[in-house]
Amino acid sequence: MKKARNKFILMEAILALLVIIFTVIILREKEKENLEKVSVIIQNADDSQWAAFKYGLKMAAQDQQVEMSVVNMGTGLTAEEQKNLISQEIENGARAIILQPVSGDDTEKMLKRIGIKCPIMLVEEKVAVQKGKNTFPVIEPDHLAMGKALAKELLHDYDGKLEGKRVGIVVESRNSEATSSRENGFREALKGTGVNIVWSIANDEQEDVVKNLQNQSKVDIVAALDDNSLVLAGESAYYGNLHGALVYGIASSTEAVYYLDAGSAQCLVVPNEFNVGYKSMTETAKKLKHYFYKMNSETVSYTVLRQENLFSEENQKILFTMSQ
Repeated sequence: MKKARNKFILMEAILALLVIIFTVIILREKEKENLEKVSVIIQNADDSQWAAFKYGLKMAAQDQQVEMSVVNMGTGLTAEEQKNLISQEIENGARAIILQPVSGDDTEKMLKRIGIKCPIMLVEEKVAVQKGKNTFPVIEPDHLAMGKALAKELLHDYDGKLEGKRVGIVVESRNSEATSSRENGFREALKGTGVNIVWSIANDEQEDVVKNLQNQSKVDIVAALDDNSLVLAGESAYYGNLHGALVYGIASSTEAVYYLDAGSAQCLVVPNEFNVGYKSMTETAKKLKHYFYKMNSETVSYTVLRQENLFSEENQKILFTMSQ
């Protein structure tokens, strides 16, 4: 009789425990359903150049207790096509948008209309404005400073003696505020050095971007001002298809680091993409929690990586975020 009673009490305890577990699961699911939703819309979202950025988003979303989804925008979209994509995300429950804006005169007007009903945080670059100041907050690298920093690395390696050196510039697209700022900074820092910038090409202007790069006239240095261009130039140098040119660039992917480690690139200027992701999500979450909160703009830092300092303790932290 005593054993039966003990068995009954044990069964009651187990059932009570199961009820508690199921209740906790249900409450957590409801809590998840009630989280504020933020959609992040960026170009070629699956590219490894976004790894650190997305890791920063993820960490901030956890800290701020918001739900996040990353949407692949693709390339070459018009302002109208981007508007339709944003509207679709809002219809699907997004309460705020983190956006890499497309280039074009219509983008600012389009975002102003949407921004009336949904907070928008820009990342990576500003939109071109017709007049006055930028309307939207933006978290971005200091593109002008990175262009200048890359040029300074050239000057350092050549002891300031660039007289007569031939340089080629390669970018992914000319339709970008970020690209323009980087190239302007690069050119500005090389003024008066006697360097000869022989050509400047954009990958989106040619169908076969590999041949486009390799068919350019011989130069001593190739400056690749974005991740995709750096990977392209690094690969070409790796296989000996750049006529001996040395590659310098601005990049943020593990592929770019591979070419640096292999000696196919001399130097990388790496923007802190983790902070771009973390700070943009944090600011957006604050806005959702406090209606009258004004989201802040910020430029993030960058790091210069070289083969000899690639695996230093400080740089290992950067490499970690790029590999997530």
